[in-house]
Amino acid sequence: MARKLFEPYTIKDVTLKNRIVMSPMCMYSAAEDGKVNDWHLVHYPARAVGQVGLIIVEATAVTPEGRISEQDLGIWSDEHLTGLQRLVSLVHAHGAKIGIQLAHAGRKSEVRGDILAPTALAFDETMKMPKEMTTADIKRTIEAFAEGARRAKEAGFDVIELHGAHGYLINEFLSPLTNHREDEYGDSPENRLRFLKEIIQSVRNVWNGPLFVRISASDYHENGLQAEDYSEIAKQLKEWDVDLIDVSSGAVVPAKIPVFPGYQVPFAETIKHGADIPVGAVGMISSPLQAEEILRNDRADLIFLGRELLRDPHWPRRAAIELKTEIEPPVQYERGW
Repeated sequence: MARKLFEPYTIKDVTLKNRIVMSPMCMYSAAEDGKVNDWHLVHYPARAVGQVGLIIVEATAVTPEGRISEQDLGIWSDEHLTGLQRLVSLVHAHGAKIGIQLAHAGRKSEVRGDILAPTALAFDETMKMPKEMTTADIKRTIEAFAEGARRAKEAGFDVIELHGAHGYLINEFLSPLTNHREDEYGDSPENRLRFLKEIIQSVRNVWNGPLFVRISASDYHENGLQAEDYSEIAKQLKEWDVDLIDVSSGAVVPAKIPVFPGYQVPFAETIKHGADIPVGAVGMISSPLQAEEILRNDRADLIFLGRELLRDPHWPRRAAIELKTEIEPPVQYERGW
């Protein structure tokens, strides 16, 4: 019996060999210049050797102040291209596709100097107070995302994902809990969506490949956004030529989140069917049978694995064994697999 987890999946002109995606996970391993180093050149290609279909590189900052930490990767300069090109080449050499998550941390940045947000509200009492963005700041940041996309294209990436989740800058504009502006970038759902809309439009001016957006489908707050709100947002994103919604949740404001295996899958399912758009499911997915169930019951189109791929870079092999199907091992590993 064919297993859906190992079926190819095509987005625009990119075909993934299976439905297994490595979620972007910060490694906090770059020097302060934000450049790729030996750690990244080992970490990501190892998952390609392990037969992951698509590997998405960690949150990569489009401006220096947009880093979560000063050890984040960056894509704000052409000087980053050499390392990123090398990383892409190594992943491609082992049969996987590779994406990059373009990001700006907003008020959750922990770098030195001023940090930016739609509204001057700190995340909590331990975090720095951000500077409220002027219209000029907003325009510069939108252009920085476009320049990041241009560099991603030059580096040879197959997919771009915009980080609109986890309380970082795009998410801060989307949520009424963190966006108290009264100009054209706030004060209504349509206006709060404008920042992301203009980023997508600017990125699409330089990038015609697959475009994902990661969202936080629930703010876990009675006055925040929920999956049904994001279904409406996703309808707009589809019109603006977004190909897939990567559905996570939380972290825009401090909140208690009930965590259990598959806890975010219902959000993905709601958005997939509510907006008629492909989605990726993420969140404590560890069992191959669990992943197969999500796909077979049409709850998501791709399975995003995070910590499970940190524990086991060869998780696709384990999945193939459990699901009683065969996958091609790297020729160097034939004796062991």
